[in-house]
Amino acid sequence: MKHVFLAIFAAAVMGSCSTMSSSKVGSSQVNIANTKWTLAEQVKGKTPTLNVESNKITGNGGCNSYFGELSLDPTAGNFAVKNVGATKMACQNMEVEDNYFRMLNEATKYVVNGNTLELYKGNLLLMKFNKQ
Repeated sequence: MKHVFLAIFAAAVMGSCSTMSSSKVGSSQVNIANTKWTLAEQVKGKTPTLNVESNKITGNGGCNSYFGELSLDPTAGNFAVKNVGATKMACQNMEVEDNYFRMLNEATKYVVNGNTLELYKGNLLLMKFNKQ
């Protein structure tokens, strides 16, 4: 069952990759400081969240609460996190959380489309969020 879920999660992420807004990547974006987002993909267990403050992020990775530093440049659409830490509870969906944290750390750009936040690594779409 765990492997089936991982395959579905990977397929959803790969499907998201094909819907790139590459013409908007790297261009000026709305400042997302002081906003809250929920992962748009359906995942097993608790849905990951992203709370953006001026220079830090917090949220829930699907199991554990997390925090980290954020470098945000709306003029160029740059988004970079570092020093992400989290609580250490063990849950059934640890693979979802591990993948979420990996992609969060890989993000270099962001695009806002209405109430949707997209995180990119270069021109590759990693994750989509809906505004809370």
